[in-house]
Amino acid sequence: MKSTILQIALFSAAALFAGCSGNNDPSAWSGQKLDRWFEKGEWLNGLKAVPDQSVSRKTFAVSYFRNKDRWDKAFVYLKNISPDDLEPGRHDIDGDNLYASVSEYISKDPEEAQYEAHRKYIDIQYVLSGKELIGLAPASELDELLEEYDPEKDIEFMTVRNPAMLNAVPGRLFFFFPGELHCPGLKDGENSPVKKVVIKVKVD
Repeated sequence: MKSTILQIALFSAAALFAGCSGNNDPSAWSGQKLDRWFEKGEWLNGLKAVPDQSVSRKTFAVSYFRNKDRWDKAFVYLKNISPDDLEPGRHDIDGDNLYASVSEYISKDPEEAQYEAHRKYIDIQYVLSGKELIGLAPASELDELLEEYDPEKDIEFMTVRNPAMLNAVPGRLFFFFPGELHCPGLKDGENSPVKKVVIKVKVD
């Protein structure tokens, strides 16, 4: 089962890197060109936010140019939302291709949380208020599969080895691609209220 998840992660990465051509093929860009494009930040469409250092710039760039319309709509949506007025639940942006899921909760103790992964969607996670930690590990650090993949919910649960802990606060963007095992909603210091929006970007 571990090898299956790793194979899916590798297949998803290959799929993301397929389908671009010419100047809009970041998979062929030099590291310097990729960094210039990423740090210029025009792709944010005016959103005043900072991508977390955990974001794979090349993976994001390839996905961005492959589905530019979806990513652009996602960033414009984040730019224009009013956190206080945004109700919990699903908010369609472009049907099943792109939608936002808003939730409010109390951050969890690590022993109460499970790592998760998706296959059909990329997560853009953005804390609207409060703070939390997000655990992150590559598929190669899978320890034990806890729940088999549910294709309807596009999720599976597992434990991992050697996760990184990321500080999630308002104004910081996180992107989790297929094969990236992540555990959101962990307490940062003490259990506290958090309001978050997760935008689901469909992978073709």
